[in-house]
Amino acid sequence: MTACTTDRPATSAAPTTAAASAAPSSGSNTGEQSKFFVQGDYDAQMAMRSAQPTGPDGKPWEQSIDSKLVDTAEHKKDGPYHLCFSNAAVNNPWRQVGLKTMQAEVGLHKEIKKFTMLDAEGKDDKQISDIAELQGKGCDALIISPNTTATLTPAVAGACPKLPVIVFDRGVQTDCPVTFIKPIGGYAFGAEAAEFLVGKVPAGGKILALRILPGVDVLETRWSAAKIAFDKSDLDVVGVEFTDGDAAKTKSIVGDYIQRHGKIDGVWMDAGATAVAAVEAFEDAGQPVPPINGEDQEDFLQKWSDAKLTAIAPTYPTYQWRTPVIAALKILKGEQVPKVWNLPQPTVTQENLATYLKPGMPPLHYALCGCEDLPGYPEKWGGKP
Repeated sequence: MTACTTDRPATSAAPTTAAASAAPSSGSNTGEQSKFFVQGDYDAQMAMRSAQPTGPDGKPWEQSIDSKLVDTAEHKKDGPYHLCFSNAAVNNPWRQVGLKTMQAEVGLHKEIKKFTMLDAEGKDDKQISDIAELQGKGCDALIISPNTTATLTPAVAGACPKLPVIVFDRGVQTDCPVTFIKPIGGYAFGAEAAEFLVGKVPAGGKILALRILPGVDVLETRWSAAKIAFDKSDLDVVGVEFTDGDAAKTKSIVGDYIQRHGKIDGVWMDAGATAVAAVEAFEDAGQPVPPINGEDQEDFLQKWSDAKLTAIAPTYPTYQWRTPVIAALKILKGEQVPKVWNLPQPTVTQENLATYLKPGMPPLHYALCGCEDLPGYPEKWGGKP
């Protein structure tokens, strides 16, 4: 599961006070639109998909799209610095790859004298306690990847007056952090995958949508955008099922739908960690694998290449774990940063698949780690030189 946890906020997970404006359901099997849906955020992300980022070439973790800069002079102070990080968890490969990338980024900067991380282990109560504890450890800046959106908002809001706060990966419902760092977002991911299926599957084709968990901001927005694309299409979404991010459950669900409907013509997924399991369900049933989306996890990319799948892989780039460290140093040096730091969000396609296949890297490695230029690569990420 990429960056996933459960939460049930009543409004947008973005760091704004905009109220959710759920689009009406078309009456299809896609159900009602999510409470997380915000039309303005959806429109903005759709526009950003075709926008050109600004920033250093070849360093997407330092680039930004459509970003409004904010002054940080009030936070300027002399180094060396003590950076602190409240991490939601390291309970899946995406987060494990990300943390290794962040730690390597920290190692590049001699002005960072100390880096303190507390792991919330996927527990809201622990992260609330962690954030309070870190405020008493002499941190010069606090990086937070929230475990959940609504529940962590008060803790983040409480920390903001005491030191500069940088939020990334998942949002909170306050705009008090100096910067919020994220890829373009869930709407862009979900739309990319759904539009691919709309273009590849004949009219009337049966689509199975596989989700991980309800109430997760980035996953809810992925599904919101996919729902819009499917509702406008001639495709038949025959099922929307939650897999809990479990490979065996994913395989079982896909197998059940193949038996029930005789044929499934396309598979949409809100995260790609179990995409290989979905593919294997078709292979076990002796059926061709229909158009499908995964993510930039190496096992799926390799399966795609070997089995010559009709596939696409939207991404939630792991290189975003470098950006909070860079942002924290900019803030402490009094340099401007984007208020909402929208990072580029590439898509793996058939045309560029070979670029993202990384020989010698583990199956659960994420290709968009942005770590190839960091000390210790590939060994520190489990790869072979």
